[in-house]
Amino acid sequence: MGTKNRRKGSNYIVQGSILAVASILVRIIGLAYRIPVTRILGPVGNSYYSAAYEVYSMVLLISSFSLPLAVSKLVSARMAKGRVKSAYKVFQCTLVFALISGGLGSLLIYFGAGFFSDVLVSTPESKLALQVLAPTILVVALMGCMRGYFQGLGSMIPTAVSQIVEQVVNAAISISAAWVLFRYGAKLDALYSTKTSAYACGAAGSTLGTNAGAITGLLFLIFVMLVYSRVMSRRRRQDRGRRVESTSEIYYLLMITILPVILSTAVYNLSGIIDQGIFKHLMAYKKYDSMKIDELWGIFSGEYKVLTNVPIAVASAMASSAIPVLTRARVNKDRREMRRKTENSIRFVMIVCIPCAVGLSVLAEPILTLLFGAKSHLQISAGLLQVGTASVVLYGMSTLTNGILQGMDKMRLPVIHAAISLALHTLLLAGLLLATDLKIYAVVWANIFFAFLMCVLNSHSIAKYMRYRQEVLRTFLIPLASSAIMGGVAFGVHKGLMIAVKNNTVATLTACVCAVLVYGVTLLLLRGLREEEILGFPKGYILVKIAKKFRLM
Repeated sequence: MGTKNRRKGSNYIVQGSILAVASILVRIIGLAYRIPVTRILGPVGNSYYSAAYEVYSMVLLISSFSLPLAVSKLVSARMAKGRVKSAYKVFQCTLVFALISGGLGSLLIYFGAGFFSDVLVSTPESKLALQVLAPTILVVALMGCMRGYFQGLGSMIPTAVSQIVEQVVNAAISISAAWVLFRYGAKLDALYSTKTSAYACGAAGSTLGTNAGAITGLLFLIFVMLVYSRVMSRRRRQDRGRRVESTSEIYYLLMITILPVILSTAVYNLSGIIDQGIFKHLMAYKKYDSMKIDELWGIFSGEYKVLTNVPIAVASAMASSAIPVLTRARVNKDRREMRRKTENSIRFVMIVCIPCAVGLSVLAEPILTLLFGAKSHLQISAGLLQVGTASVVLYGMSTLTNGILQGMDKMRLPVIHAAISLALHTLLLAGLLLATDLKIYAVVWANIFFAFLMCVLNSHSIAKYMRYRQEVLRTFLIPLASSAIMGGVAFGVHKGLMIAVKNNTVATLTACVCAVLVYGVTLLLLRGLREEEILGFPKGYILVKIAKKFRLM
């Protein structure tokens, strides 16, 4: 019986790990395709793409981004009590909701593209890219319902596979469409003596990949639903004599679940649009050239953010996995289980995010040169990465703690915390831009402050309402010490190989491999991970076998 309980207890780590691995893979694919796209578009084209994507993300957040989390939460609560019919009815109702909210969001983006690009982000050239993105909102809304349903049932595999399929198609279409449309725009520039058509058309081509990828992901999930429809139907028939909520009750529950999530997520992510609007308006107020402003923002969004978002994906995946699990524990009034799963989730995220932050900081210039080439703005992008890697840890922690609070049913707290953090973040950003000459570095410092404040406020609430005390040694200090040793080795290996072979690609890749090995070995030697925790990872038994063979455990 004890073994069975341990297996159940570790299942959420397995599911979270599956989603985390998929999310990292998706980010790596995203990083891989952004490299050629960045080289095609350049910083200016990246700025246009970023402007369109920020507005699209904001409308997506408001209209449908919260659906997977809400569906997952409502379905898992019903499945915990064996109410299979109610769980399926929740899914049916949210599909209708997704059609309406996603459809309205798509129409708003398409017809309001001029206003959003001109006024909100002060980038008129992003209008075409924004209109290309518009239909994606409806597709993502429907896809989110299906992903949330599977997550609520306790399976992250359909979500993980659909994310990978979506990103592969996205990558292929984005690169090819950006290249074709950039060349078409260059011809328009030559014909009409303009300077921005190539960048605007190239950015629109890149967003076309987002649309195609989302459609492919939706088709995959529909296929999975059809394959498992007979099994799901049998489980519903076995659910006899249980009350099923009315449609109006489900929509009420859906709204009271979605609204706080929408508000917290929207406020949490609104900083992207606010940062871009404030930066571009205040830099223009200080008489900076518009192309130079777009170039700086393109470096920030197309290089710095792309790299730092890869490890943050782990936190997002763990949050998605933790919410239904914490909901079940809360429904069963098992506070001890809630605390245990919270501790394990935070440790898992820190074990990944801390070394990523150190590695990006130590090897900032070599990594950027390897990925994006030795560009004239290399010093700026490397400086941003060295200054801003602390945000990897802070955003990872704040994203996860948002999910933990939502799983605890403290839906309003992330909204309040995000609103407070955003207000102070905005004041700090405006002050730094007006009073200093930090330029794009001001945005990085303001983002670090925002994430730090979210961490403090969220952690305080978790400690208060869960009576939770954070373990420090194995969660923070050992990963930090291991990362420091790893960083020193990576730096030394890169420098030594640059002297010996004078090839940045060989030196950087070798340094990264050495860094992973050194970090893993040091983490095990310092007892940062226990055997039962590693066994909870996908194929964890293989890692344990290797560790024991080399006497690391």
